[in-house]
Amino acid sequence: MSYRMRILVFSWRDTKHPLAGGAEQVMHEHMKGWITAGHEVVFFSSRFPGSVKEEGVDGVRVIRGGYQYLGVQAAGFWFYMRNRKQFDLVIDQFHGIPFFTPLFVRKLRLAVVQEVARKVWLLNPLPKPVNWLVGLIGYIGEPIVFRLYRKEKFMVGSVSAKSDLVKYGIPEDAVQVVPHGVNVETTARIPIKEKKSTIVFLGVHSKDKGIEDALVCFSLLKKMKKDFVFWTIGKYETREYEKRIQGLVKKLGLEGDIRFWGFVSQGKKFELLARAHVLVNPSVHEGWGLVNIEANAMGTPVVAYRSAGLTDSVKDGVSGIFTKKDTPEEMANSIEDLIEDKSMLGRMSMTAIEWSKRFNWESSRKKSLELIEKLAGA
Repeated sequence: MSYRMRILVFSWRDTKHPLAGGAEQVMHEHMKGWITAGHEVVFFSSRFPGSVKEEGVDGVRVIRGGYQYLGVQAAGFWFYMRNRKQFDLVIDQFHGIPFFTPLFVRKLRLAVVQEVARKVWLLNPLPKPVNWLVGLIGYIGEPIVFRLYRKEKFMVGSVSAKSDLVKYGIPEDAVQVVPHGVNVETTARIPIKEKKSTIVFLGVHSKDKGIEDALVCFSLLKKMKKDFVFWTIGKYETREYEKRIQGLVKKLGLEGDIRFWGFVSQGKKFELLARAHVLVNPSVHEGWGLVNIEANAMGTPVVAYRSAGLTDSVKDGVSGIFTKKDTPEEMANSIEDLIEDKSMLGRMSMTAIEWSKRFNWESSRKKSLELIEKLAGA
């Protein structure tokens, strides 16, 4: 580009938010690439306990206002109205609830969607009966909201996400797939695997990510073979849900059989992934499935449900395997078969590493930069 763009990004969470996940990491990586190319980026997101109103992160000017479930969209609207002359491009990244930028932004716009929520709305963590009300409103209202965006350009991270948008009426040629990269943070030498067969779950401990199915799977594996080791890595979505999970652990007779690592540093995460033999991913719906590639990079294959998003990040028979049915029983059977077949496990550990090398941020950032500069040029 011959000029410097001033870009405003709306998103309900930033990378420092307690519930930040893959979607927030992805957007941050793209913004870093745009800044390196000479553009200016302001990122508007929600407040959270202990957050500051404004700070710089890797060259991105982060501004926070409102809270993620109620308020951030309104705060973002007023921020834009006060500062609209400062920006050339506005990016509306939404996870469930968008910022409705087509209604008030008259500059260049780009919508970024990591995943269409769909049935995930019905699995929200709000207390009963509010969860049912919000879930129903979200599930029914999401297709209606996307009608507002039918004339927008979209950036998504997977073919699954593009397919979901097309089903909602977004023109296929308006959706650009920009595959994600992966940041691997570990020592030069990958740690060796644990002596005992170690099965790990990685991600926010929430219903939609499948932690409950993972625990049921663990209980079934425990009955099959006594020397399995079970780990989970990640934080709980809410304190109430933590109590629910601990109750389920007790009900399944898994007390003392699972190590809950909680939230860990990036380095520790990759160390644990390297030491494990298999990652389980029973998520019901994903935009892509970053954790699968992270495990693969450490030589750890994935056993996953055949869910949207996971079908993009798992190469069946190469980086992992899909269960025949999306049930804890089938997941346990698939893990048992893989662990017992040492030859296949060893081969898949190597091919998983090769698969992970296909996803790098240098290529991904280049494609997103080309997209926004093409928009500006047009």
